[in-house]
Amino acid sequence: MNEAVSLHAIRSCLEGAIPAVMATCAPDGTPNVAYISQVVYVDAMHVALSFQFFNKTRQNILSNPRASVLVLDPVTVRFYRLYLRYERTENTGPVFEGMRAQLAGIASHAGMAEVFELKGADIYAVEHIEAVAGDGLPAPAPRTGLLHSTRACSDHMARCTSLEDLLQGTLDGLQRHFGIAHAMVLLLDAGTEQLYTVASCGYATSGVGSEIRLGQGVIGMAARERTPVRISHMTHAALYSHAIRESLDALGDSDAPSLRGMDIPYPGLAEPHSQVAVPLLSAGRMLGVLFAESPEDLRFGFEDEDLLVALAGQLAAAIGLLQSAPDAPEPPPAAPAAAPVSGAALRVRHFRANDSVFIDDEYLIKGVAGAILWKLLRDHQQTGRVEFTNREMRLDPALRLPDVADNLEARLLLLKRRLQENSPHIRVEKTGRGRFRLCVLRPVVLEDA
Repeated sequence: MNEAVSLHAIRSCLEGAIPAVMATCAPDGTPNVAYISQVVYVDAMHVALSFQFFNKTRQNILSNPRASVLVLDPVTVRFYRLYLRYERTENTGPVFEGMRAQLAGIASHAGMAEVFELKGADIYAVEHIEAVAGDGLPAPAPRTGLLHSTRACSDHMARCTSLEDLLQGTLDGLQRHFGIAHAMVLLLDAGTEQLYTVASCGYATSGVGSEIRLGQGVIGMAARERTPVRISHMTHAALYSHAIRESLDALGDSDAPSLRGMDIPYPGLAEPHSQVAVPLLSAGRMLGVLFAESPEDLRFGFEDEDLLVALAGQLAAAIGLLQSAPDAPEPPPAAPAAAPVSGAALRVRHFRANDSVFIDDEYLIKGVAGAILWKLLRDHQQTGRVEFTNREMRLDPALRLPDVADNLEARLLLLKRRLQENSPHIRVEKTGRGRFRLCVLRPVVLEDA
């Protein structure tokens, strides 16, 4: 080796864009060469290789712990040979969970769960690295200013005082400071084990209210395993963005609308080439996922993952603080003049089985947000009320809300945006901390099913 090569300097070779080639040797000297699906950076002196099959490579390593792995930089097209010594196999912990989540994210879309099953993460010490002689392409200029951009985005997030401003400010910051054009935030409904979209940017439709199950696709795996999942290239296996919901529980009512009518389209790219999903964790509690994607190969590298993890940590902490903050004892605002009501009546149907709400036979919302809307419209029709508080929502047993830790503010934001996009004649407007107003601009006919 002419010059020392550090593992950190060739991290771009460990992105999985091009399969690595692993050579092992049996005790009798018989060589074996095989492709390896994952070579993952652990630290400056170690890598982890995926253990998926009990094959000849595995047999050789257990009897002779030395191996070499040939990796390729997908940008400069330069080869490097890693000389490795097997130390141990991990089947728990962050390295294993991260590798398993990435493989499972692919498998959940490809229908190949058994093929992609990870049995363990084999940890190898890197004894030395050899740059293979040969021509390559010039290395790109190093990225600069990432820390400053992270600081600018963080400063803006720290000034947000409402969940709506926080979510929008985060996505705006990703666009402005990092050029991430397609991103979304999903929050977890722990009761149903579903993630629901509350904010997005860069898509033709917002997809607010669309759902993904825990463990489904890249987003669902990041949430279930509580670890970042990053895919930097297309493969033949899957178009990773399409987390298609297979079914929901039957409503148990023959008069209920079809389940297909309750499917809010997921807003992801049709053909993403790079994706990264980062869990939102606050005080050990899973809150949701920050997700970004791109039509470009290799758009998100390990540095992008690092900065998104940092911002996701701040976002989760801020969401947690907003969740736990008591509603301010503000005096109620002066009653506004009644909005003029005109036009044809809106038919609003509510289905008790899952609190789904349809307006003029078009699906709007379900679950907690649906129950809230039904209460608001019913109270408005019976008493003429337009002013409401978060506190009374939490205390109303008829709503069957989850425990106090549930993000009621997120449900109200979800309801507000679904109404904006699908039924502009009914609005929910925030009037202060813990207070909001219902605006109804057309006559409403309520039907409870």
